[in-house]
Amino acid sequence: MHIKLLTIAAAVALAFGTAQAQQRQDTTRTDADKPRTEARTEARTEGKVDRKARKAEEDRIEAEAKAAKAKCDGMDGKQKDVCQQEAKSQEKVKKAELDAKYDPTPRKQRKVEEQRAEAKYEIAKVKCDAQAKDDDACKKQAKAEYDRAKADLKAKDAKADTKRERPAGTGATQRGEDNTPNRDLNRNGR
Repeated sequence: MHIKLLTIAAAVALAFGTAQAQQRQDTTRTDADKPRTEARTEARTEGKVDRKARKAEEDRIEAEAKAAKAKCDGMDGKQKDVCQQEAKSQEKVKKAELDAKYDPTPRKQRKVEEQRAEAKYEIAKVKCDAQAKDDDACKKQAKAEYDRAKADLKAKDAKADTKRERPAGTGATQRGEDNTPNRDLNRNGR
């Protein structure tokens, strides 16, 4: 009975000792992690600021577009259509630019250029509709300019792709070449 009691007492003491050691280790770990936690908090705060700034800019763009469309209300007929299309197209371009500003990737930059070309084309189409004469020729001209702009973008993108695919000048050997020193020199013992 005495041995059982000693065993139980030793187990309880060991449990309390382990719990205390674990608590000290957790406290030490928390103190060491404070700089990381502060950095994370700062990064989160910066992300929130960026998000808030982006949202504010997006709201400003939408307000400007709404104001531009409101200016169009005083106009009549085809002029009103042209004015509204210009406002809508400018809004799309500015939103694409905002997107590229906060996520500056080649894809986003290409999207901005595409939006600009598309906006120019859409405005030109509406202006062609506003003209009473030579409507088809005007639209064909606008379409040709739009296609040319898209082709230029594709060529620019293809040129960028070839730059990315170009092998680095590391001195790597071509297929079939041997990378060992001249074998004649090795055979002659030099």
